[in-house]
Amino acid sequence: MKRTLTFIIAAALTIGAQAQAIFNATKYHAPIKVEKKWKKYNPGEVEFHDEAPESEGSKIYHNIIPNPAPYIQENALRVLQTLYWGPKDPNVPKLKRIIYTIKDYDGISEKYGHGDHVGIRYSTNWIERCFAGNDTLRLDYETRGVLYHELTHAYQLSPEGCGQYDGKSEYWIFIEGMADAVRVACGCFDQDFSSKDRPRANTWRKGYRVTGYFLYWLMLNKDKDFLRKFNRTAVEIKPWSWDKAMKHILGDKPENTTEALWQEYLKAIGD
Repeated sequence: MKRTLTFIIAAALTIGAQAQAIFNATKYHAPIKVEKKWKKYNPGEVEFHDEAPESEGSKIYHNIIPNPAPYIQENALRVLQTLYWGPKDPNVPKLKRIIYTIKDYDGISEKYGHGDHVGIRYSTNWIERCFAGNDTLRLDYETRGVLYHELTHAYQLSPEGCGQYDGKSEYWIFIEGMADAVRVACGCFDQDFSSKDRPRANTWRKGYRVTGYFLYWLMLNKDKDFLRKFNRTAVEIKPWSWDKAMKHILGDKPENTTEALWQEYLKAIGD
């Protein structure tokens, strides 16, 4: 859905019928609905820190997001429902605390920590850049998108026996590809495959958006629960591999190797 209204985000990002209709006219997507079964789930308590209170980025952030904790928690529920079927799924990580910090540094955002306590840093420099033209909606869109990516790292499962976080292994491709697949599925990258948001590439091994859009296409065209099933293969397959995961979900056939599916995807989207 699209939107044109510039507004201050309410604590829970509840969008009324009038605002929802206005979203239909612009390039930004409204937040997807939180499923009823997730609404009472606690995704973890939020501990918010502002390490650059005098920066312009900090002032912009607090103006747009006056209540960070419920904003972060509601968006966490959107990530969880994209990765898991419901709160009773035994694989859902029991996160106790999310330490969220806005900070003046050269970068965009990063997740750190593991287990039941994780941290996320978000750059006030990036906030300032995204607010160019005083575009409130653009900043919300980007802030939610970055949050979806980092929260996916907090809640996703981790495959074993397929390398390290080294920028090239099948493990790294899974971790970063899933993070951007969730961001696309939640509407904070354009879901049109002809969009400039989707990078063109000759291999699925690039991670991030290249892999993310590929996984999103598989969800749309092969199995509506693909992202949930793909995430779950991390605990179902050991040692893990992309080909094993694809065939585990879609069937043990030659056309279900990762490369064969990638070629089908490129043909389908016109690349």
